[in-house]
Amino acid sequence: MGIFKSRDESLLKKTSEKLKSNFLKKAVITCCLGLGVAIGSVYAQSIEDHFPRVYHVYVDGEFVGTVNDQNVVQTFIDEQLEEAEKSYSDIELAVEEKVTYVPEIVFRPSYNNQEVFEKLEDELSYKALAVKLEVDGQFIGYLKNQGEVDQALRKIKEKYVSKSVLDRIENPAYKIKESQLELDSSKIIDVSIAQKVSLSKEKIEPNELLTVDQAVKLLQRGTLTDKIHTIQKGEVLGQIANKYNLSIDEVLSLNPEISEDSILHIGDKLNVTDYEPYVDVVVTQEKVVEEPIDYQIEVENSDSLYKGQTRVKQQGKEGLKKVHYKVTEKNGEVVEREVLNEEVLSEPVKKIVVKGTKVVPSRGTGEFKWPTAGGTITSYLGWRWGSYHKGIDIAGVTNRSIYAADNGVVTYAGWHGGYGNKVVINHNNGYKTVYAHLSSIKVKVGQTVPKGTVIGIMGSTGNSTGVHLHFELYKNGKLQNPLDYY
Repeated sequence: MGIFKSRDESLLKKTSEKLKSNFLKKAVITCCLGLGVAIGSVYAQSIEDHFPRVYHVYVDGEFVGTVNDQNVVQTFIDEQLEEAEKSYSDIELAVEEKVTYVPEIVFRPSYNNQEVFEKLEDELSYKALAVKLEVDGQFIGYLKNQGEVDQALRKIKEKYVSKSVLDRIENPAYKIKESQLELDSSKIIDVSIAQKVSLSKEKIEPNELLTVDQAVKLLQRGTLTDKIHTIQKGEVLGQIANKYNLSIDEVLSLNPEISEDSILHIGDKLNVTDYEPYVDVVVTQEKVVEEPIDYQIEVENSDSLYKGQTRVKQQGKEGLKKVHYKVTEKNGEVVEREVLNEEVLSEPVKKIVVKGTKVVPSRGTGEFKWPTAGGTITSYLGWRWGSYHKGIDIAGVTNRSIYAADNGVVTYAGWHGGYGNKVVINHNNGYKTVYAHLSSIKVKVGQTVPKGTVIGIMGSTGNSTGVHLHFELYKNGKLQNPLDYY
């Protein structure tokens, strides 16, 4: 038993030592592997730190050479830009081509900076950095920067509002309240361009740039568009052509239906062309004004007046209101007027008119009114001075009004030889009366007159010895003695 025990212990000891040996080998291997990784990393970093790097230069993808530092290329380009900008005033230039770099670590660097500079000098072009201006998608031109675009648009706005107004409304803190508006005053609250203005950056040839004044002129002049001109009173073809800067031949070509000898009528339409500005300036303002309120007219019918006669029963009177408007103008012309508030200061008073409904009779009554306001008969019907006097003469009155002797219709009113101014009334019942030597006539042919209507004023026209009325009366066409009817 002792022998076997001793052998087993010896075997156990050897096995233990072998296991320890294997473990140590594995530990050494593992340590070496880890150490190798660390050494490799340090070695790679050492290469980057200790070996030179060069840069391959490309222009728009084309290889132009190699330099030792890309900063020297950028410095060269900046110097070239600065030199080029000396030829232009306040214009910012930029390289048109795209310059790129590809770095490379080399053991034996090979580069030629000067050769690259010479190629860049030949390859690179310098253009102006500009702002492209478009209005509603329509290309207008290029300006140096957005500030110049804003300046051009502001100059156009200043045609319709003052600089001080623009300064005020462009202030973000500016606001307007109705209480700020006094009576008969107005305030502009907005000035804008109606069209959509678009800006984008581009590189262009410097000579393509517009000045601010050139941009203003171009925006205001606009482009030629077709228009219709409506003929006004007194206009002729040449005048219309001049108005639109056209020749007569150009107007005729636009309107083949007319010729140079055609007669133009008021309201006729002509095709013309005219410049339409690219931009419209919209000015919005608020104003408070006093305005009259129209009075209504009320009509009352009355049979106390003859048809066609009227009488004012009550005079009308306008009212008064205070109105707060919002007014929109385009290029100086009002295009919209909106009432924001309205306050009645005084109510209007209606006008009342009495309208006659009584029908004027055109048929006489057969009973005659004396044709003057009193007076004396100075000559009777009959033979006088070798001729037959067909009526009676009445004179010696202060009121020289002459009256219709009965209802009837005026059949003559005017000059008649020796009668002078004469009026004849048909009484539509077989009777007719004649009134002569009037200084003036107050009726007209076709007028229906009631008995007592003033038809004229006593005078001495025609063959007359003085101021008087010559009065004749007929029945069924036969001369009558007027005194038989009074």
